[in-house]
Amino acid sequence: MTVHTVFFRTYRRITAQSIGMLFNECDELMPWLRKKTGLQISTVLSIGKSFYGRSLLASKHIECGDCILKIPYNAHLTPDEVLPEVESRIVDDVGAISRLAVVLLAEQELGKGSDWYPYINSLPSAGNMHNTIFWTPEELKMIHQSSIYHDTLNLKSFLAKEFSALNPALKHFPVIFGEVKLENFIHAYALVISRAWGTSNGVSLVPFADFLNHDGASDAALLSDDDREISEVIADRNYSVGEEVVIRYGKFPNSTLMLDYGFTVPHNIYDQVQILVDVPFNDPLYKMKRELLHKHSRQSTAIEDCFSSSRLSFIIKEVKTSCRKGRGIPQALRAFARVTTVLTCDELTTMANEATQSDGRLARRPLKDTLREIQAHNILLSEFVQMMKCRDAKIEELESSNVPYCSSQFWCRRQMAIDLFRDEIRVLKSASAWVTNYCQSLSALS
Repeated sequence: MTVHTVFFRTYRRITAQSIGMLFNECDELMPWLRKKTGLQISTVLSIGKSFYGRSLLASKHIECGDCILKIPYNAHLTPDEVLPEVESRIVDDVGAISRLAVVLLAEQELGKGSDWYPYINSLPSAGNMHNTIFWTPEELKMIHQSSIYHDTLNLKSFLAKEFSALNPALKHFPVIFGEVKLENFIHAYALVISRAWGTSNGVSLVPFADFLNHDGASDAALLSDDDREISEVIADRNYSVGEEVVIRYGKFPNSTLMLDYGFTVPHNIYDQVQILVDVPFNDPLYKMKRELLHKHSRQSTAIEDCFSSSRLSFIIKEVKTSCRKGRGIPQALRAFARVTTVLTCDELTTMANEATQSDGRLARRPLKDTLREIQAHNILLSEFVQMMKCRDAKIEELESSNVPYCSSQFWCRRQMAIDLFRDEIRVLKSASAWVTNYCQSLSALS
């Protein structure tokens, strides 16, 4: 997996009209890479810029299947570069991403004295990154309705704890790290999480390769050849000269792209929505129902953060077919709705016994009482509709706001929030349409 965040952009194919905006960067990076590796990294790619930030362009015609990029392992920056004396003072539970951030902090402190300086110097400053951990509290209010809001707060809390665990080691070596503050560590961590590749060497920063931008429809990725100790990218399509060359970072929803990479993709085919639900507290069977739902859940349904209530969490994806299976709506969520409609302890006991005697899944089959089955799904429909209304209202508010003298950064992040909610609405609409069709089919049969 790789990531690239220099400036907010949603992937757009470079057109003939915009090619004039692009130019090659003749900086120290490519000569440094050639010297470091002893190889020609690529003969068909050049560094360019557009309004959306740095990118890699085809400098020659590229055919599908061509190897367009080769970078040896000796040009990978990995957590193994942590100095032994520093490593001995880092607690064991600090993760690989944080360790690589420590490597980055040490190289940044060396400045031009670092062997990695041309690469380190090409990385974006915190002010040019749009991961949601860099958003102000006021900007975060724009995405309060989405799960990414709490994901961002949770990540900030995690990074504070991670920094607290690392800080004694960092302070012990002022010559290596200088004075490292929490914001310095967060910036280094964000650079790693937004640019790192998962290679056979583990988490790695791979210079030049991390200039490749994201296209969710691409099948290209960074491949590792351990025999030759080299990473390479194979083109998955033809490219004309001047066209931006892209890969796919992963099958990520916009919430992940915003949190880790700092951009959104309109009409993201991998988008999803987190649904938070609970049994009504005034339900006479509240305790029994919740215990049953937790016992038979095959996913982590409890929201484990400092902001959560005891609500249950489910992820829905776009429902692309009207068939009865409704792929995209978790079976566990439909089971929740069925359990919610139960009126007696005996019914709950029967459901529990059926789950125990089969595959352990609760209420996997439709309720025998058609009216109750419809009622259960209408509970979901009501939740979906309410979530769509909230997001529609937020989009209207964001689009109509006219805040004078705001920075381009604010306008950029506002558009990211709008993209997020539009795609979440699309997912919710597809789920609502399926549930509506399902209930109508049941009504017609009854």
